[in-house]
Amino acid sequence: MRSHKIMFPNHAGQQLAARLDVPVSGSPIAYALFAHCFTCSKNLKAVVNISRALTMQNMAVFRFDFTGLGESEGEFADTNFSSNVTDLISAAEFLEQEYKAPRILIGHSLGGAAVLQAAEHIPSAVAVATIGAPCDPAHVAHLLANRQDVIEERGEAEVTLAGRTFRIKKQFLDDLVSVKMEQKIAALRKALLIFHAPGDNTVSIDNAAHIFQAAKHPKSFISLDKADHLLSHEQDSLYVGTVLAAWAQKYVEELTHPVSSGVTIKPEENVIITRTGRDGFYTEIMANGHPLIADEPEAYGGSNRGGSPYDLLAAALGACTSMTLRMYADRKNLDLEEVTVRVTHEKIHAKDCGDCATTIGKLDVLHREIELAGKLDVSQRQRLLEIADKCPVHRTLHSEIIINTHLKEG
Repeated sequence: MRSHKIMFPNHAGQQLAARLDVPVSGSPIAYALFAHCFTCSKNLKAVVNISRALTMQNMAVFRFDFTGLGESEGEFADTNFSSNVTDLISAAEFLEQEYKAPRILIGHSLGGAAVLQAAEHIPSAVAVATIGAPCDPAHVAHLLANRQDVIEERGEAEVTLAGRTFRIKKQFLDDLVSVKMEQKIAALRKALLIFHAPGDNTVSIDNAAHIFQAAKHPKSFISLDKADHLLSHEQDSLYVGTVLAAWAQKYVEELTHPVSSGVTIKPEENVIITRTGRDGFYTEIMANGHPLIADEPEAYGGSNRGGSPYDLLAAALGACTSMTLRMYADRKNLDLEEVTVRVTHEKIHAKDCGDCATTIGKLDVLHREIELAGKLDVSQRQRLLEIADKCPVHRTLHSEIIINTHLKEG
Protein backbone atom coordinates (compact mmCIF):
# COMPACT_ATOMS: atom_id res chain seq x y z
CA MET A 1 0.00 0.00 0.00
CA ARG A 2 1.01 3.64 -0.38
CA SER A 3 0.54 5.80 2.71
CA HIS A 4 0.03 9.57 2.50
CA LYS A 5 0.50 11.88 5.46
CA ILE A 6 -2.42 14.28 5.85
CA MET A 7 -3.45 17.05 8.25
CA PHE A 8 -7.11 17.99 8.55
CA PRO A 9 -9.11 20.27 10.89
CA ASN A 10 -11.54 19.05 13.51
CA HIS A 11 -14.64 20.99 14.51
CA ALA A 12 -12.60 22.98 17.05
CA GLY A 13 -10.16 24.13 14.38
CA GLN A 14 -7.27 21.96 15.60
CA GLN A 15 -5.16 20.12 13.05
CA LEU A 16 -5.34 16.33 13.35
CA ALA A 17 -2.67 14.08 11.88
CA ALA A 18 -3.77 11.25 9.60
CA ARG A 19 -2.55 8.62 7.19
CA LEU A 20 -4.45 7.70 4.05
CA ASP A 21 -3.47 4.19 2.96
CA VAL A 22 -4.34 3.54 -0.66
CA PRO A 23 -4.13 0.27 -2.63
CA VAL A 24 -1.45 -0.43 -5.20
CA SER A 25 -3.96 0.21 -7.99
CA GLY A 26 -4.36 3.82 -6.88
CA SER A 27 -8.11 3.50 -7.53
CA PRO A 28 -9.85 2.31 -4.33
CA ILE A 29 -13.34 0.92 -4.65
CA ALA A 30 -14.28 2.31 -1.22
CA TYR A 31 -12.91 4.14 1.81
CA ALA A 32 -12.78 2.93 5.42
CA LEU A 33 -12.39 5.15 8.49
CA PHE A 34 -10.35 3.71 11.40
CA ALA A 35 -10.57 4.85 15.05
CA HIS A 36 -7.66 3.68 17.22
CA CYS A 37 -7.77 2.52 20.84
CA PHE A 38 -7.75 4.68 23.99
CA THR A 39 -4.40 6.57 24.29
CA CYS A 40 -3.03 4.70 21.24
CA SER A 41 -2.19 6.22 17.85
CA LYS A 42 -2.81 5.66 14.17
CA ASN A 43 0.65 4.07 13.88
CA LEU A 44 -0.01 1.11 16.18
CA LYS A 45 1.35 -1.97 14.37
CA ALA A 46 -1.99 -3.78 14.64
CA VAL A 47 -3.75 -0.83 12.97
CA VAL A 48 -1.21 -0.82 10.13
CA ASN A 49 -1.60 -4.58 9.56
CA ILE A 50 -5.39 -4.35 9.44
CA SER A 51 -5.17 -1.39 7.07
CA ARG A 52 -2.82 -3.30 4.78
CA ALA A 53 -5.28 -6.20 4.53
CA LEU A 54 -8.01 -3.81 3.42
CA THR A 55 -5.81 -2.12 0.83
CA MET A 56 -4.98 -5.55 -0.57
CA GLN A 57 -8.69 -5.83 -1.37
CA ASN A 58 -8.54 -2.46 -3.11
CA MET A 59 -10.02 -0.38 -0.29
CA ALA A 60 -8.43 2.80 1.06
CA VAL A 61 -8.12 3.34 4.83
CA PHE A 62 -8.09 6.69 6.63
CA ARG A 63 -6.54 6.40 10.11
CA PHE A 64 -5.90 9.41 12.31
CA ASP A 65 -4.77 10.51 15.76
CA PHE A 66 -7.47 11.86 18.05
CA THR A 67 -7.00 15.34 19.53
CA GLY A 68 -3.99 15.49 21.84
CA LEU A 69 -2.59 12.12 20.78
CA GLY A 70 0.18 11.11 18.38
CA GLU A 71 0.96 13.95 15.98
CA SER A 72 -2.37 15.76 16.37
CA GLU A 73 -2.76 19.19 17.94
CA GLY A 74 -4.57 19.88 21.19
CA GLU A 75 -4.35 18.73 24.81
CA PHE A 76 -5.43 15.20 25.65
CA ALA A 77 -6.55 16.40 29.08
CA ASP A 78 -9.13 18.67 27.45
CA THR A 79 -10.68 15.83 25.46
CA ASN A 80 -13.35 13.27 26.30
CA PHE A 81 -15.32 10.51 24.65
CA SER A 82 -17.70 12.98 23.03
CA SER A 83 -14.82 14.94 21.50
CA ASN A 84 -13.46 11.66 20.05
CA VAL A 85 -16.83 11.07 18.41
CA THR A 86 -16.75 14.62 17.02
CA ASP A 87 -13.23 14.02 15.66
CA LEU A 88 -14.53 10.95 13.86
CA ILE A 89 -17.31 12.96 12.26
CA SER A 90 -14.76 15.61 11.23
CA ALA A 91 -12.63 12.89 9.61
CA ALA A 92 -15.63 11.53 7.71
CA GLU A 93 -16.53 15.01 6.48
CA PHE A 94 -12.94 15.60 5.35
CA LEU A 95 -12.93 12.32 3.44
CA GLU A 96 -16.19 13.18 1.73
CA GLN A 97 -14.96 16.63 0.73
CA GLU A 98 -11.48 15.66 -0.44
CA TYR A 99 -11.81 12.02 -1.55
CA LYS A 100 -14.94 9.96 -1.03
CA ALA A 101 -17.28 9.46 1.92
CA PRO A 102 -16.38 6.41 4.05
CA ARG A 103 -18.40 3.22 3.54
CA ILE A 104 -16.79 1.23 6.38
CA LEU A 105 -16.21 2.34 9.99
CA ILE A 106 -13.68 0.45 12.12
CA GLY A 107 -12.94 1.02 15.79
CA HIS A 108 -10.48 -0.60 18.19
CA SER A 109 -11.24 -0.62 21.95
CA LEU A 110 -12.72 2.77 22.96
CA GLY A 111 -12.46 3.66 19.27
CA GLY A 112 -14.98 0.87 18.69
CA ALA A 113 -17.45 2.51 21.07
CA ALA A 114 -16.77 5.81 19.31
CA VAL A 115 -17.63 4.49 15.82
CA LEU A 116 -20.84 2.96 17.19
CA GLN A 117 -21.73 6.38 18.60
CA ALA A 118 -20.68 8.31 15.49
CA ALA A 119 -22.27 5.97 12.93
CA GLU A 120 -25.64 7.74 12.89
CA HIS A 121 -23.87 10.97 11.88
CA ILE A 122 -22.02 9.31 8.98
CA PRO A 123 -24.81 8.32 6.55
CA SER A 124 -22.39 7.11 3.87
CA ALA A 125 -21.27 4.20 6.10
CA VAL A 126 -22.98 0.89 5.44
CA ALA A 127 -20.96 -1.34 7.79
CA VAL A 128 -19.28 -1.03 11.19
CA ALA A 129 -16.59 -3.28 12.71
CA THR A 130 -15.45 -3.18 16.34
CA ILE A 131 -12.35 -4.80 17.84
CA GLY A 132 -12.23 -5.38 21.60
CA ALA A 133 -14.78 -2.60 22.12
CA PRO A 134 -16.53 -1.81 25.42
CA CYS A 135 -20.33 -1.85 25.33
CA ASP A 136 -20.36 1.30 27.47
CA PRO A 137 -17.60 3.96 27.47
CA ALA A 138 -17.89 4.15 31.28
CA HIS A 139 -16.23 0.72 31.31
CA VAL A 140 -12.94 2.51 30.60
CA ALA A 141 -13.14 4.12 34.05
CA HIS A 142 -11.84 0.91 35.64
CA LEU A 143 -8.49 1.59 33.95
CA LEU A 144 -8.26 4.69 36.11
CA ALA A 145 -9.43 2.98 39.29
CA ASN A 146 -6.31 3.68 41.34
CA ARG A 147 -6.51 7.41 40.54
CA GLN A 148 -10.25 7.90 40.25
CA ASP A 149 -10.65 9.22 43.82
CA VAL A 150 -7.89 11.76 43.23
CA ILE A 151 -9.50 12.88 39.97
CA GLU A 152 -12.85 13.28 41.74
CA GLU A 153 -11.29 15.23 44.61
CA ARG A 154 -8.84 17.47 42.77
CA GLY A 155 -10.56 17.66 39.40
CA GLU A 156 -7.62 16.05 37.59
CA ALA A 157 -4.66 13.69 38.07
CA GLU A 158 -1.66 12.22 36.29
CA VAL A 159 -2.39 8.67 35.15
CA THR A 160 0.03 6.12 33.69
CA LEU A 161 -1.46 4.02 30.91
CA ALA A 162 0.52 1.57 28.77
CA GLY A 163 3.76 3.05 30.08
CA ARG A 164 2.82 6.65 29.22
CA THR A 165 1.61 9.43 31.52
CA PHE A 166 -1.56 11.36 30.72
CA ARG A 167 -3.43 14.11 32.55
CA ILE A 168 -7.05 13.10 33.05
CA LYS A 169 -9.69 15.63 34.11
CA LYS A 170 -12.94 14.97 35.95
CA GLN A 171 -14.94 16.06 32.90
CA PHE A 172 -13.50 13.04 31.07
CA LEU A 173 -15.03 10.67 33.65
CA ASP A 174 -18.31 12.59 33.76
CA ASP A 175 -18.62 12.38 29.98
CA LEU A 176 -18.03 8.60 29.97
CA VAL A 177 -20.87 8.09 32.44
CA SER A 178 -23.27 10.33 30.51
CA VAL A 179 -23.02 8.37 27.25
CA LYS A 180 -25.65 5.68 26.77
CA MET A 181 -24.73 3.17 24.07
CA GLU A 182 -27.50 0.58 24.03
CA GLN A 183 -29.96 2.80 22.17
CA LYS A 184 -27.31 3.79 19.63
CA ILE A 185 -26.40 0.16 18.95
CA ALA A 186 -30.05 -0.89 18.59
CA ALA A 187 -30.67 1.93 16.10
CA LEU A 188 -27.45 1.37 14.14
CA ARG A 189 -29.12 0.20 10.92
CA LYS A 190 -25.77 -0.86 9.50
CA ALA A 191 -24.07 -4.24 9.18
CA LEU A 192 -22.03 -4.99 12.29
CA LEU A 193 -18.99 -7.22 12.81
CA ILE A 194 -17.69 -7.72 16.36
CA PHE A 195 -14.15 -9.00 17.06
CA HIS A 196 -13.28 -9.86 20.65
CA ALA A 197 -10.82 -12.09 22.49
CA PRO A 198 -12.22 -14.35 25.25
CA GLY A 199 -9.10 -13.67 27.33
CA ASP A 200 -9.12 -9.89 26.91
CA ASN A 201 -8.03 -8.57 30.34
CA THR A 202 -8.69 -4.94 29.45
CA VAL A 203 -12.23 -5.17 28.04
CA SER A 204 -13.94 -8.40 29.04
CA ILE A 205 -15.74 -10.62 26.54
CA ASP A 206 -19.03 -9.76 28.24
CA ASN A 207 -18.90 -6.43 26.42
CA ALA A 208 -19.02 -8.19 23.04
CA ALA A 209 -22.08 -10.15 24.21
CA HIS A 210 -23.89 -6.96 25.24
CA ILE A 211 -23.12 -5.26 21.92
CA PHE A 212 -24.24 -8.33 19.97
CA GLN A 213 -27.49 -8.65 21.91
CA ALA A 214 -28.33 -4.97 21.51
CA ALA A 215 -27.64 -4.89 17.77
CA LYS A 216 -30.10 -5.82 15.05
CA HIS A 217 -29.22 -8.05 12.11
CA PRO A 218 -27.10 -8.26 10.05
CA LYS A 219 -24.55 -8.83 12.81
CA SER A 220 -21.63 -11.22 13.21
CA PHE A 221 -19.17 -12.18 15.95
CA ILE A 222 -15.60 -13.42 15.51
CA SER A 223 -13.69 -14.84 18.47
CA LEU A 224 -10.01 -13.90 18.56
CA ASP A 225 -9.07 -16.97 20.58
CA LYS A 226 -5.81 -16.25 22.45
CA ALA A 227 -5.28 -12.66 21.29
CA ASP A 228 -4.66 -9.86 23.77
CA HIS A 229 -6.44 -6.51 23.81
CA LEU A 230 -3.88 -4.67 21.67
CA LEU A 231 -3.43 -7.56 19.20
CA SER A 232 0.26 -7.52 20.10
CA HIS A 233 1.00 -10.72 18.19
CA GLU A 234 1.24 -9.97 14.50
CA GLN A 235 -0.69 -13.08 13.45
CA ASP A 236 -3.72 -11.83 15.38
CA SER A 237 -3.90 -8.45 13.65
CA LEU A 238 -3.24 -10.11 10.27
CA TYR A 239 -6.14 -12.48 10.94
CA VAL A 240 -8.46 -9.62 11.89
CA GLY A 241 -7.45 -7.74 8.75
CA THR A 242 -8.03 -10.70 6.45
CA VAL A 243 -11.47 -11.52 7.88
CA LEU A 244 -12.50 -7.87 8.02
CA ALA A 245 -11.48 -7.25 4.41
CA ALA A 246 -13.47 -10.25 3.17
CA TRP A 247 -16.52 -9.22 5.23
CA ALA A 248 -16.36 -5.57 4.15
CA GLN A 249 -16.49 -6.42 0.44
CA LYS A 250 -20.05 -7.68 0.82
CA TYR A 251 -21.19 -4.27 1.98
CA VAL A 252 -19.28 -2.07 -0.42
CA GLU A 253 -21.67 -0.63 -2.96
CA GLU A 254 -19.26 -0.92 -5.88
CA LEU A 255 -18.99 -4.70 -5.37
CA THR A 256 -22.62 -5.48 -6.15
CA HIS A 257 -21.42 -7.44 -9.18
CA PRO A 258 -19.33 -10.36 -7.87
CA VAL A 259 -17.46 -10.86 -11.15
CA SER A 260 -16.05 -7.34 -11.01
CA SER A 261 -12.72 -6.69 -9.35
CA GLY A 262 -13.71 -3.07 -8.88
CA VAL A 263 -10.77 -1.81 -10.93
CA THR A 264 -11.48 -0.41 -14.37
CA ILE A 265 -8.55 -1.99 -16.18
CA LYS A 266 -9.08 -3.73 -19.51
CA PRO A 267 -7.35 -7.12 -19.85
CA GLU A 268 -5.62 -6.02 -23.04
CA GLU A 269 -3.93 -3.16 -21.17
CA ASN A 270 -1.92 -5.78 -19.23
CA VAL A 271 -1.21 -3.48 -16.29
CA ILE A 272 0.78 -5.04 -13.44
CA ILE A 273 1.62 -2.77 -10.50
CA THR A 274 3.99 -3.67 -7.68
CA ARG A 275 4.91 -1.69 -4.58
CA THR A 276 7.58 -2.44 -1.97
CA GLY A 277 7.74 -0.21 1.10
CA ARG A 278 9.97 -0.29 4.17
CA ASP A 279 8.56 -3.53 5.52
CA GLY A 280 11.41 -5.74 4.31
CA PHE A 281 10.76 -7.45 0.98
CA TYR A 282 6.98 -7.59 1.45
CA THR A 283 5.55 -6.48 -1.91
CA GLU A 284 1.97 -5.85 -2.91
CA ILE A 285 0.95 -6.62 -6.47
CA MET A 286 -2.14 -5.59 -8.41
CA ALA A 287 -2.40 -7.78 -11.50
CA ASN A 288 -5.14 -6.32 -13.68
CA GLY A 289 -7.16 -5.60 -10.55
CA HIS A 290 -6.35 -8.85 -8.77
CA PRO A 291 -4.29 -8.59 -5.54
CA LEU A 292 -1.21 -10.75 -4.99
CA ILE A 293 1.68 -10.72 -2.51
CA ALA A 294 5.37 -11.35 -3.13
CA ASP A 295 8.02 -11.80 -0.46
CA GLU A 296 11.18 -13.73 0.29
CA PRO A 297 11.75 -16.60 2.76
CA GLU A 298 12.91 -15.63 6.25
CA ALA A 299 16.30 -17.19 5.48
CA TYR A 300 16.80 -14.50 2.81
CA GLY A 301 15.66 -11.60 4.99
CA GLY A 302 11.96 -11.71 4.11
CA SER A 303 8.86 -12.42 6.17
CA ASN A 304 7.66 -15.33 4.00
CA ARG A 305 4.17 -13.85 3.56
CA GLY A 306 4.08 -14.53 -0.15
CA GLY A 307 5.87 -16.35 -2.94
CA SER A 308 9.22 -15.06 -4.16
CA PRO A 309 9.49 -13.40 -7.60
CA TYR A 310 10.88 -16.67 -8.96
CA ASP A 311 7.95 -18.52 -7.39
CA LEU A 312 5.59 -16.22 -9.29
CA LEU A 313 7.56 -16.77 -12.49
CA ALA A 314 7.27 -20.53 -12.06
CA ALA A 315 3.58 -20.11 -11.22
CA ALA A 316 3.05 -18.18 -14.46
CA LEU A 317 4.54 -21.06 -16.44
CA GLY A 318 2.50 -23.64 -14.54
CA ALA A 319 -0.78 -21.73 -14.89
CA CYS A 320 -0.23 -21.04 -18.57
CA THR A 321 0.59 -24.71 -19.17
CA SER A 322 -2.54 -26.06 -17.51
CA MET A 323 -4.76 -23.44 -19.20
CA THR A 324 -3.29 -24.27 -22.61
CA LEU A 325 -3.88 -28.01 -22.11
CA ARG A 326 -7.43 -27.32 -20.93
CA MET A 327 -8.15 -25.27 -24.04
CA TYR A 328 -6.65 -27.90 -26.37
CA ALA A 329 -8.51 -30.79 -24.69
CA ASP A 330 -11.83 -28.95 -24.93
CA ARG A 331 -11.25 -28.17 -28.58
CA LYS A 332 -10.37 -31.79 -29.40
CA ASN A 333 -13.07 -33.28 -27.11
CA LEU A 334 -10.49 -35.16 -25.06
CA ASP A 335 -11.57 -36.71 -21.75
CA LEU A 336 -9.24 -34.55 -19.64
CA GLU A 337 -10.67 -34.15 -16.14
CA GLU A 338 -7.94 -31.95 -14.71
CA VAL A 339 -4.32 -30.92 -15.13
CA THR A 340 -1.80 -30.55 -12.32
CA VAL A 341 1.50 -28.86 -13.11
CA ARG A 342 4.43 -28.79 -10.69
CA VAL A 343 7.26 -26.37 -11.48
CA THR A 344 10.55 -26.03 -9.62
CA HIS A 345 13.37 -23.59 -10.24
CA GLU A 346 17.10 -23.93 -9.76
CA LYS A 347 20.34 -22.40 -10.95
CA ILE A 348 23.08 -24.58 -12.37
CA HIS A 349 26.61 -23.94 -13.66
CA ALA A 350 26.56 -23.51 -17.42
CA LYS A 351 29.41 -26.00 -17.76
CA ASP A 352 27.12 -28.69 -16.30
CA CYS A 353 24.61 -28.26 -19.15
CA GLY A 354 25.66 -30.54 -21.94
CA ASP A 355 23.72 -28.95 -24.83
CA CYS A 356 23.36 -25.28 -23.80
CA ALA A 357 24.72 -22.39 -25.88
CA THR A 358 25.85 -20.59 -22.74
CA THR A 359 29.09 -21.98 -21.33
CA ILE A 360 30.05 -19.38 -18.71
CA GLY A 361 28.33 -18.48 -15.44
CA LYS A 362 25.04 -19.94 -14.29
CA LEU A 363 21.79 -20.87 -15.98
CA ASP A 364 18.21 -20.87 -14.73
CA VAL A 365 16.47 -24.22 -15.06
CA LEU A 366 12.71 -24.73 -14.69
CA HIS A 367 11.62 -28.33 -14.14
CA ARG A 368 8.01 -28.92 -15.16
CA GLU A 369 6.04 -32.04 -14.25
CA ILE A 370 2.58 -32.50 -15.75
CA GLU A 371 -0.05 -34.82 -14.26
CA LEU A 372 -3.07 -35.62 -16.44
CA ALA A 373 -6.30 -37.07 -15.02
CA GLY A 374 -8.87 -38.62 -17.33
CA LYS A 375 -9.45 -41.46 -19.78
CA LEU A 376 -6.63 -40.68 -22.18
CA ASP A 377 -4.73 -43.13 -24.36
CA VAL A 378 -0.97 -43.06 -24.86
CA SER A 379 -1.10 -41.00 -28.06
CA GLN A 380 -3.41 -38.39 -26.49
CA ARG A 381 -1.16 -38.05 -23.46
CA GLN A 382 1.90 -37.65 -25.70
CA ARG A 383 0.15 -35.00 -27.78
CA LEU A 384 -0.79 -33.04 -24.64
CA LEU A 385 2.85 -33.17 -23.56
CA GLU A 386 3.83 -31.62 -26.90
CA ILE A 387 1.15 -28.95 -26.59
CA ALA A 388 2.55 -27.94 -23.20
CA ASP A 389 5.60 -26.48 -24.95
CA LYS A 390 3.30 -24.27 -27.00
CA CYS A 391 1.85 -22.35 -24.07
CA PRO A 392 2.44 -18.57 -24.52
CA VAL A 393 4.52 -18.15 -21.35
CA HIS A 394 6.74 -21.07 -22.36
CA ARG A 395 7.29 -19.43 -25.73
CA THR A 396 8.00 -16.06 -24.10
CA LEU A 397 10.63 -17.57 -21.83
CA HIS A 398 12.33 -19.16 -24.84
CA SER A 399 12.21 -16.05 -27.02
CA GLU A 400 14.17 -12.83 -26.98
CA ILE A 401 12.66 -10.48 -24.38
CA ILE A 402 12.97 -6.70 -24.46
CA ILE A 403 12.46 -4.78 -21.21
CA ASN A 404 12.08 -1.01 -21.52
CA THR A 405 12.53 0.85 -18.21
CA HIS A 406 12.07 4.53 -17.39
CA LEU A 407 11.55 6.69 -14.32
CA LYS A 408 8.15 8.26 -13.82
CA GLU A 409 8.32 12.04 -13.71
CA GLY A 410 7.82 13.51 -10.26
